[in-house]
Amino acid sequence: MEQLSNGAPDTEVNRIRRFVQQCCKEKSDGPVDFYSLTVPTGGGKTLSSLLWALRHAAKNGLQRVIIAIPYTSIIVQTAATLKAVLGEENVLEHHSNVEYDDEDNKEITRQLQLATENWDYPIVVTTNVRLFESLFSNKPSQCRKLHNIAKTVVILDEVQTLPLEFLQPIINTFKSLKNVFGTSFLFTTASQPILDGTIRGTNSLNQFEALPQIHEIIPAEAKLHDKLRRVELDINNAPQTYDEVARQIARHDRVLCIVNTRKDAKELFERLPQEGLTLHLSRMMYPAHVRETIETIKAALKDDNQRIIRVVATQLIEAGVDIDFPVVYRQEAGLDSILQAAGRCNREGKLGICTTRVFSLSAEHRLPPGYISQANDARLNMVGEFDWFAPETMRDYFGQLFTRTPSFDKKHIGTLLYKPNEMQFQEAASQFRLIEDETTSIFIQCDGSKSLIDELLHCGLSYPVLKKLSQYVVSVRKKDFQALNEAGALKEINGIWVLSQESLYDDKVGLITDNQWLEETLII
Repeated sequence: MEQLSNGAPDTEVNRIRRFVQQCCKEKSDGPVDFYSLTVPTGGGKTLSSLLWALRHAAKNGLQRVIIAIPYTSIIVQTAATLKAVLGEENVLEHHSNVEYDDEDNKEITRQLQLATENWDYPIVVTTNVRLFESLFSNKPSQCRKLHNIAKTVVILDEVQTLPLEFLQPIINTFKSLKNVFGTSFLFTTASQPILDGTIRGTNSLNQFEALPQIHEIIPAEAKLHDKLRRVELDINNAPQTYDEVARQIARHDRVLCIVNTRKDAKELFERLPQEGLTLHLSRMMYPAHVRETIETIKAALKDDNQRIIRVVATQLIEAGVDIDFPVVYRQEAGLDSILQAAGRCNREGKLGICTTRVFSLSAEHRLPPGYISQANDARLNMVGEFDWFAPETMRDYFGQLFTRTPSFDKKHIGTLLYKPNEMQFQEAASQFRLIEDETTSIFIQCDGSKSLIDELLHCGLSYPVLKKLSQYVVSVRKKDFQALNEAGALKEINGIWVLSQESLYDDKVGLITDNQWLEETLII
């Protein structure tokens, strides 16, 4: 940290990053408890939170640091940073985008594979899904790591993404880990939700006692949201069409637009003039394609000769991806999502105050039902003049959001696990799913995957091959899968589905499920 500080220019942003580091250093000697680090985007949370966690662990005799992150795009970036600082031998990645298969050193490979089951490493970087589903699992392979979560520091990054429908059992588990097993928690975010006191939902029966107290590391009087203010919000709630929004985007040479769905991303992208570097990003593209596109964007933004860079993306680029555009457009959503998008705008603060523009596509369609609509309604129902970036505004927003939540334990996990003498571990494990699997995986044939698919065809299923193939998969909804299958665009190989019509994967927008060829085939 000292080396980084000494080599950094003396700018306002870097002075604030040093202040955050100093706060983390000074506040690290507290007892095992719940802590929060609320710092706006660009304030250096990643390394500062690790500084706090290492010192806190040493002070309290804790044995490791577990960093749980909601998005794999952030995990890869965070793990690379930590390995550079602490050494490869001290950082374990446990998520779907990492492969431990070193033919030259099978002993190291075996150690790493075992470590992903028991987390016996100083630093573990994993996903929220891995952490929470292990805590609620009844399977030996997942439970094998539970004893190593005791006497640990758990850093929950982007804590505002905790699923509201499972919030009560998650909070109850946090309390048990802290009170019984000596685990400390650090919640890090630019948009701190309400996790203390009584959390109230839609009615008097839908409420529970959350955490008794959370110790904030950054003093309120520091007002970091003011000092790190690089963006203003321009919110337009009037209904607009794809064509209207596309025309606004096209007025800018360097611009990022973030939308809520894959369909909206494709519709807007296809309406933009295809000049300069115009790119699309969504989960209709396989992970390796997404990663390559993000690297292309990063390189282009550093190239002064690349005048036009226009990107339309879904929320996959919203958090943790280190990119910096002078103008950002964000489709209407919850306030936390809007502020995350604003974090991709003027990230380094070199352009004074830039603008993030919020727009509505309700002239085309309503927002999809569920959390997105619920969160957007919470924002729209905040009455009065607000500093959208202030922590107290975020508390007001989450208060509104909670009152629109029908249940904080929709699968009744509490009843299944805490009823005396009737603990139903298997049923609780089957019900606790952060990602409802209502999609089918389709493997895409391309230069990187064809040899793997051939191996699958001739040698049968194997874990190493499937693991590598996970970088070339797109998950589609049931109706899209049925349309592709009935049109003869898919073939089954040893139990997995492969796209046989390679023309249905576009190198710009990914897998095409609304192709006219498909519709005509189905009519015939």
